[in-house]
Amino acid sequence: MNIIKEAGVGGSGTVSPADLALIHAQSKKELTEEEVYTFCVRLCDNEVDRDFERFPLASLEELAERFVGKCGVFDHNWSAKEQVARIYRAELVREEQARTAAGEPYCYLKGYAYMLRTPGNEELIAEIEGGIKREVSIGCGVERAVCSVCGEDIHDRGRCAHIKGQRYGGQLCWADLTGVIDAYEWSFVAVPAQRQAGVLKHMDMSWKELVQARPELKRLEREAETGRRYLAQLRREVARLGGLAEPGLSHETMARIADRLEEGELAALKAAYEDRLEQLYPAGSQLSYQSSQGLETQADEGFRI
Repeated sequence: MNIIKEAGVGGSGTVSPADLALIHAQSKKELTEEEVYTFCVRLCDNEVDRDFERFPLASLEELAERFVGKCGVFDHNWSAKEQVARIYRAELVREEQARTAAGEPYCYLKGYAYMLRTPGNEELIAEIEGGIKREVSIGCGVERAVCSVCGEDIHDRGRCAHIKGQRYGGQLCWADLTGVIDAYEWSFVAVPAQRQAGVLKHMDMSWKELVQARPELKRLEREAETGRRYLAQLRREVARLGGLAEPGLSHETMARIADRLEEGELAALKAAYEDRLEQLYPAGSQLSYQSSQGLETQADEGFRI
């Protein structure tokens, strides 16, 4: 089973002697620090992605070994002309405080890539530095896609009847991608399936500076948590309004749609549903008026059942 998953890119750092030694293992000649440009990429993680699939920790560990030496291309175009960079080191990064939809500590596969500082690469380097080329995607092969509900291969309809993205007894169904066969390449893409995948920013900070920044980091964490709660509430409200405006769709379907949208899209959809509901169920008048012809009063249409 061939899998393509998107990720993201981060800023460059200084090239240490240890980095150069690893780069020399990939290059035919020994390169100098001035000849190479390095950057980091978040290749993939263990969170449930937009396709309702994820890489468990064991799969990430297997991918970490296989991605060393793999080249970076554009839009998964397997052409020698499209090769622009290469991974020279990969490692797993764990964020113990964060939890995934599966209830596990969040972790992701971080790749260290290098490319040559040539006239032909100057534009791409500028786009990476400027945040234009940021999202990346991986191509790999796995043996199975295991259903999170029943534990069977989700593509084996004789054993598994569940559908990714739907909920069964309140439990979200996704597929765990297991048994890594190979890692093919990683690509710069426009829209990644994995929300966090992409180029990583580089930050040099001393321990003293980090301690001084802790109050600010805590404030940002509180604001981020507030934002997450707001987004969850907005998704629930959109699902509720959508169920009223689209009676042919189940609440679970509306909830799945809302889960895939970001704040701007949710706000626009909420406003559209509110307008539609206003048209479908206009508020009736609660007052009665005398007819200009006499003492006849209009019926209280707003209260008629």
